[in-house]
Amino acid sequence: MASVAQRVSSRFTGVLSLGVSRGNKSRSYYTYSPEPAQPLPNREPKWTTALEAMQCIKSGDTVFIQGAAATPVELVKAMTEYGKTSGLKGVTVCHMHTEGNAGYTEADCDGIFRSLSFFMAKNVRKAVAEGRSDTIPIFLQDIPKLFHQKIIKPNVALIQVSPPDQHGYCSIGTSVDCVRAALIHSKCIVAQVNPQMPRTFGDSQIHQSHFDFAVKVDVPLPEHGGEPATEVEQKIGSLIAENLVDDGATLQLGIGSIPDAVLAALHDHKDLGIHSEMFAAGTIPLFKSGAITNNKKVIHQGKTIGSFLIGTRALYDFVDNNPSIEMKEVNYVNNTHIISQNPKMTAINSCIEVDLSGQVVADSIGTRMYSGFGGQVDFIRGAAEGFDGKGKPIIALPSTTNKGESKISPFIKQGAGVVTTRAHVHYIVTEHGIASLFGASLRQRAYALINIAHPKHREALEKAAFERLKVMPSP
Repeated sequence: MASVAQRVSSRFTGVLSLGVSRGNKSRSYYTYSPEPAQPLPNREPKWTTALEAMQCIKSGDTVFIQGAAATPVELVKAMTEYGKTSGLKGVTVCHMHTEGNAGYTEADCDGIFRSLSFFMAKNVRKAVAEGRSDTIPIFLQDIPKLFHQKIIKPNVALIQVSPPDQHGYCSIGTSVDCVRAALIHSKCIVAQVNPQMPRTFGDSQIHQSHFDFAVKVDVPLPEHGGEPATEVEQKIGSLIAENLVDDGATLQLGIGSIPDAVLAALHDHKDLGIHSEMFAAGTIPLFKSGAITNNKKVIHQGKTIGSFLIGTRALYDFVDNNPSIEMKEVNYVNNTHIISQNPKMTAINSCIEVDLSGQVVADSIGTRMYSGFGGQVDFIRGAAEGFDGKGKPIIALPSTTNKGESKISPFIKQGAGVVTTRAHVHYIVTEHGIASLFGASLRQRAYALINIAHPKHREALEKAAFERLKVMPSP
């Protein structure tokens, strides 16, 4: 019992330079809990400026940053400025996909900060490629374990929340994912309090008494999406919607324009459900038309389940104070056993490259890291293991790159990493058709994949397949 009390009381020790006591070290297990929704007696945050709050960061610390639409951009700016002017050294900054300028990864911050990504966004790719930042290959559902198993030990957490209600409760809003796990194990919490952050239901509640410092802002959340789909993306979306999505299916849709194109083609469907680590604004018309009801679900019936969001202002307004949507921890949402309980679980994800055996590359372009494992494998396997035997794991991609190179290749590029293995793959979809690979031999896979490649590349792929397999591809 004493060891538990010692662990959870650590949040109250350390920084006193701003005149804020972190509480009484003698607090017992019964009067203090690291559970974010549990109020801490007689404790309130210090309301201060973003720059002043950064004084809690010390050399050698590990700082966790909340991500996606909830990225606390003003706190990140202040952290970067403080690091440059205060003499900080050796600070690890860990995070999932974040938005905005990651100034702490620039060359002038080398030695001050080092980014550690669990899933990379565009803002850290250059730093990773140049060796100033790191990335961890990891399934999305496993990220909370990094904190619970003390592999990552955050000293400071920078988050963004909605303003406290009459009971002192805030919402971590659009990004629950691994945030709760990081908060439970962080010694100091700095909250960017923003009235433009939606209040969401599920696992998103945190009482303001857990904040050491709070900073008021009133700024829009980062936005993505809203652009019209290309003709190729529309074709892929239509193929999936018309051939692979059944009425009553539960959908998982990864990030990007292809999942959005699928949503745009689903208006004539009925009783669809959503169980997805993230979802986009394309779901809103389907909710309003009655195509999405979540009525056929056997768990969380009537509820849309997500873990983080990045989208348009319309999406943020839609989820704000909406009890039909629950944002939950990613180790639950992406748990394969939970996923597999959903009826007709249909997982739709995109990728960078597929070879003729069905190996899927989704996190890298050759040796250059691009993103991460994310939830692709979690949901591809969860759909395949569906309790009802009707799940559909789908990988969708345009047949060519913007430069006209085939995305279906004889071999994956040197240095590229396989995210979804050829044993996991069931359906591959391009604008030229659908390849069903489950139960297919290497010869049959090559034949099916060549038939959905761009016509101008099919002859070369057929020759390459023969050289690799010593037999002509055939059905």
